Amino acid sequence: MVARVNTVAFQGIDTLEIQVQVSMTNGLPAFTIVGLPDKAVGESRERVRSALMAIGLALPPKRITVNLAPADVVKEGSHFDLPIALGLLLAMGILDHDDLASKVVLGELGLDGAVAPVAGVLPAALAAHADDRGLICPGKQGGEAAWAGDGDVLAPGTLLELINHFKGSQILARPRPEMAEDNTPIPDLSDIKGQESARRALEIAAAGGHNMLMVGPPGSGKSMLAKRLPGLLPPLSPREALEVSMIHSVAGKLDQGRLLRRRPFRDPHHTASSAALAGGGIRARPGEISLAHNGVLFLDELPEFQRGALEILRQPLEAGTVSVSRANLHVTYPARFQLVAAMNPCRCGYLDDPSQACSKAPRCAEDYQGRVSGPLFDRIDLHVDVPAVHPLDLVRLKGGEPSAAVAERVFAARERQARRYADQGEGVSLNRDADGAVLEAVATPDRAGQALLVEATERLRLSARAYHRILRVARTIADLQGVEGVGRLHIAEALAYRRLAPGKRMVA
Repeated sequence: MVARVNTVAFQGIDTLEIQVQVSMTNGLPAFTIVGLPDKAVGESRERVRSALMAIGLALPPKRITVNLAPADVVKEGSHFDLPIALGLLLAMGILDHDDLASKVVLGELGLDGAVAPVAGVLPAALAAHADDRGLICPGKQGGEAAWAGDGDVLAPGTLLELINHFKGSQILARPRPEMAEDNTPIPDLSDIKGQESARRALEIAAAGGHNMLMVGPPGSGKSMLAKRLPGLLPPLSPREALEVSMIHSVAGKLDQGRLLRRRPFRDPHHTASSAALAGGGIRARPGEISLAHNGVLFLDELPEFQRGALEILRQPLEAGTVSVSRANLHVTYPARFQLVAAMNPCRCGYLDDPSQACSKAPRCAEDYQGRVSGPLFDRIDLHVDVPAVHPLDLVRLKGGEPSAAVAERVFAARERQARRYADQGEGVSLNRDADGAVLEAVATPDRAGQALLVEATERLRLSARAYHRILRVARTIADLQGVEGVGRLHIAEALAYRRLAPGKRMVA
């Protein structure tokens, strides 16, 4: 008789049903796992054997074969430990098949029988709930699985607790959904002195979800501005929180199995590789682009990133997804993030300061800025100069508006956008997402604004993409002002953030 236990394999944030089949037959004692297991799955033999011995059970001296079906799918990860152990307990007659027939099982086993956390509990719970099945997962991740719905969830801390539950000598309470703590303070915008144009651009970026590039000398406050953007953004909606948490769950980054409530802010170092940004590795795990989904991706010292890594951003910025292709799999992750980048005008950073600029200017600035390709540059909506603040201004000037006041205007502008795009489907929720006929319907300027836009497009030789991005930014400026129509002043301000054309950008 073959014992069967249901579990899952992961392909991105999607799941694939896997059946663990356990057979015990007479013959020379052996313990074999087949079905394309990776090294972590192959090592389950020793973890499972030790966990069973820790609770006073020993494997019988028989030929044990564990098959992971379907056999043509590579099985990766340590979450197969618990289903293999339960399959052995079924084959030994310790548990009843009815106990596990309608359950999806995943969890790693410690040598002492403890059930350790694993990646991917939330997607597995959602898949189990969709199939009207229960879930068995590690005890520390029960709060994560409980968000999938009102299905049956068992979250044992040890293998013995689970056995006792099925035997009726112990009852495992259903875990409660848990949210991550939100106690980490976000820097306030009132700390920024001066930089009024940059603060204005940051507000526009927050209101419409636009990408933004800040250019200025070292110490001018670019990083400070970027780190205050999360304080201007509204909290995650329940649906957004679930999407973000699924990605972080697959990446194994959910703290104690608690769903995220704050928008992600990812700031990888400029030495990050292409795989670190886009995702990859043997298991095609999500990268920084996907981990920033529904949040902010901050790239400081933009030209210092590898050219190939930066070019990876081009497709996700347009499509909102990133695809990771390997020889044996193709995985697509959500990646609708807001790009905020910062850079110096040249390598030394003091291009516009005659007292400190190097003798190689402006050639050094052209070479340095040329590391950012024109197509990527064209996908950034707001280009902002962040000049150095004089030390006396730091003493004399008072801080500007606090983040709470700006966030109110941002929230009101986003509410207008939500009402406007309510009937446009799931792909359009902010001005940055509007395109085609939808964009023309909501952002077509008046006659004076249209004339200004056409003239600027011809003089600056803007691309069609830049033309439409100007319209989106102008629409956001109008939303912040609380007006329905897009006028000449809105177009003029949007054009002010596109004045740096590729090939002539940032070089006087």
